[in-house]
Amino acid sequence: MSTPDTQRPADLPLSRAGVDRAAQHRLDEPWLAAAWSHPNTRVLPISGGEAFVVDTANGSELVLLPSFEAPEEGDRYFLGIDEDGTSYFAVAAETLPGRLDGDARPAGLREVGGNLSDRDAGLLVHAVALEHWHRLHSFCSRCGHPTEKAGAGHLRRCTSCAAEHYPRTDPAVIMLITDEQDRCLLGRQAIWPEGRWSTLAGFVEPGESLEQAVAREVLEEAGVRVGEVGYVASQPWPFPASLMLGFVGRVAPGGAGITVDGEELAEARWFSREDLRAGWESGEIVPPTGISIARHLMELWYGDTLPSTARW
Repeated sequence: MSTPDTQRPADLPLSRAGVDRAAQHRLDEPWLAAAWSHPNTRVLPISGGEAFVVDTANGSELVLLPSFEAPEEGDRYFLGIDEDGTSYFAVAAETLPGRLDGDARPAGLREVGGNLSDRDAGLLVHAVALEHWHRLHSFCSRCGHPTEKAGAGHLRRCTSCAAEHYPRTDPAVIMLITDEQDRCLLGRQAIWPEGRWSTLAGFVEPGESLEQAVAREVLEEAGVRVGEVGYVASQPWPFPASLMLGFVGRVAPGGAGITVDGEELAEARWFSREDLRAGWESGEIVPPTGISIARHLMELWYGDTLPSTARW
């Protein structure tokens, strides 16, 4: 299956970036020290996945501090360099700094990810993902001894056996499946608000290809057999540590019958464009909005933007 001509991966809110990660500097301690002390360097304080933002007429902006105003306590991560040569770091602290002047407020990616500039979206996604990984990997999985941060925040090294541990990303597939009538398959989880429907998704298992994961997840959750599959785009999803890989697919001949598993999904249905439009207009169906790649996949199939009736 060919990828839809209308895809625009760069538009995915959490796939944007405006900073070169400059990984070649992560082990260069003298360079990192000089970059930290440079007057143009900017630092992003984060805590629990949140940072300070300021809302403007054009969206939201991260509050970035000069290094001499950054929190002294907390893990320091090097995030990269922009085209003007400005270096960016994050400091993961127990709490965000005290109240800042102006209208700054704490916010997370789910709330403001789609309102940030390319640079700010990339910085916050990077910092949040590193913060979560460090919080959960204080001990060596090989010998059980404590690990310590190294590589400017991009690895942890065991204090006993010297094993090096790098941040891990969990691949997950998210897919919009269509049948022979060009209807799309959407599902509902029982814990979701009434009326919310979205594309199916699931984690890739060990030893499994992405295409196999698409077919298996759809079969397990909805009882639908998938034939041809095509890749669309990917998006980081640091909630807590996933990479969402978006696909479109066609049902296999005779495989459109739905039988939900009752665990992952409470309900699944085939929707025509007319079904969804009527549901949106009546308020009975809530489409995915905000930063989810599900919205992008549905818009590719629908052929137009979805109504913004709810925030995920």
